[in-house]
Amino acid sequence: MFYVQRGEVPHKRHTQFRKPDGSLYAEELFGVEGFAGRASLLYHHTPPTQTYKVEKVRDVALELADEDRSGPHRHHLVNTKGVEPSGDGVSGRVALFTNSDVTFGVVRPAEAMAHFYRNGEADEMFFVHEGSGTLETVFGAIPYRPGDYLVIPIGTTYRLVPNGEAQRMLWLECPSEIEPPRRYRNEYGQLLEHAPYCERDIRPPNEMAASLETGDFVVEVKTRGRVTAYHYTHHPFDLVGWDGHLWPFAFNIEDFEPITGRVHQPPPVHLTFQPRNFVVCSFVPRKFDYHPLSIPAPYNHSNINSDEVIYYVAGNFMSRRGVDISSFTVHPAGIPHGPHPGTVEASIGKEATEELAVMIDTFHPLHLTKQAAELEDDRYPYSWIPPEDSAEHARELSERGPEAFPD
Repeated sequence: MFYVQRGEVPHKRHTQFRKPDGSLYAEELFGVEGFAGRASLLYHHTPPTQTYKVEKVRDVALELADEDRSGPHRHHLVNTKGVEPSGDGVSGRVALFTNSDVTFGVVRPAEAMAHFYRNGEADEMFFVHEGSGTLETVFGAIPYRPGDYLVIPIGTTYRLVPNGEAQRMLWLECPSEIEPPRRYRNEYGQLLEHAPYCERDIRPPNEMAASLETGDFVVEVKTRGRVTAYHYTHHPFDLVGWDGHLWPFAFNIEDFEPITGRVHQPPPVHLTFQPRNFVVCSFVPRKFDYHPLSIPAPYNHSNINSDEVIYYVAGNFMSRRGVDISSFTVHPAGIPHGPHPGTVEASIGKEATEELAVMIDTFHPLHLTKQAAELEDDRYPYSWIPPEDSAEHARELSERGPEAFPD
């Protein structure tokens, strides 16, 4: 990421930087990968080490779906449309899928976060499906709206504050950096001319005056399988200034410029972020292929060594039928998937699509949680079976579900 400065910083790093009363500001190096990765320098009114009480809050553990519920190796459809608003941006999270590289699901925050939060073991990302508000961070505030990706580096202290209207978000956390794809950056880190977005599209935090009030301020830190509360008498957002290359940001999916071609382009053209061992892709409204014999619908393909998960945001996804907005489809490694019956022919001659979706492809197998299994439509693995005799027969098969197609 590029260099940003907010507020006041000294002319030279690691030198005396004094307040108007003559006392020193407290400098903090905020960085990853030891002292070799991206970093920023933060200048506090009060040293960030001054906690007066530390207490355990809770353990953090996911309950995976048991083998009987998750069933055989197959495709999955998990519909989150009926998930009710609950809790805040942390306590309301519904974890659906997980492996050692990423955990993700949905959250429908019903209230602002009462305490501040810091993930000490993972980067985090929200994709805002519905609602608006403010992501308050130690670096400054980032207003958010539908379509925003909110990327929060590991160790960032923040609080999610909805504006009041209904909220719906995809969220994920991962122990690696959520960053633009390497193939879209030059050796200096600058986004290249052929990249589907550039630095102008990335929104760093706004300027924010230091919060100097006193009281009992709680920062809940997640690390090592538990959440620990750190109590401070000073507000954690007490910066006079900061600068560097590591900071949270927003990027709206509307600013992703689609890459098209004469024939159907493969999913890597939708690549948006590239953490370790998985990718995040954006399917956005775009013109279809312009070869005279092109087939806009995707071809059948086998994910030989990756699990493909798509979260449906808006529009009509040309290759899928019977998939609600706010649903996830899961196409695991080892078995082919492709367009539903009739959608290939129906796509021919179409000039554009208005579909909007977020795809997460993992290179190691995903596990479904118990909550995902409870939201699953068991009929989905059989949705590629075409009607045999009549609409009535197809309806009968659909109503009977899996038992209509014995192994």
